[in-house]
Amino acid sequence: MPGKTHVQTTINGEKVDFLCEPRQSLLECLRDVVGLTGTKEGCNDGNCGACTVDMDGRVVTSCLVLGVEAEGASIGTIEGVADGSNLHPIQLAFLENAALQCGICTPGFIVASKALLEQNPDPTEHEIRFWLANNLCRCTGYDKIVRAVQDAAKRMQEA
Repeated sequence: MPGKTHVQTTINGEKVDFLCEPRQSLLECLRDVVGLTGTKEGCNDGNCGACTVDMDGRVVTSCLVLGVEAEGASIGTIEGVADGSNLHPIQLAFLENAALQCGICTPGFIVASKALLEQNPDPTEHEIRFWLANNLCRCTGYDKIVRAVQDAAKRMQEA
């Protein structure tokens, strides 16, 4: 059995070192090793998007990325979206548009939506739905989520 691997990475702008087994997913490392439990485990096979994080500017499902692949990478999780106690416009929009219920999918939707708005500050409804197609919600349906992203886009343009 191989030993643990030392990983040096940046998570939410801070340098982080951790030890992980070569087979551990980034999701397991974030939650169980680093202690960032905001990223949720939904399906654990890449189909639901609950574990979505930003890795070097790409939206990835962290259950399908090995923890050792985080070596030297820059990771953004739900814990890094707010600025201290100030919620990001996408977080405010999700709250005010009732775009969440049970909360399992919410971190993944927020991280993915933030990435979309950073790349495309004024997406159409079709572009939002296409971008978020890898994220599943079993509670709210998608209309409230789409409206929240549209609302956040307007807020960010006005700021």
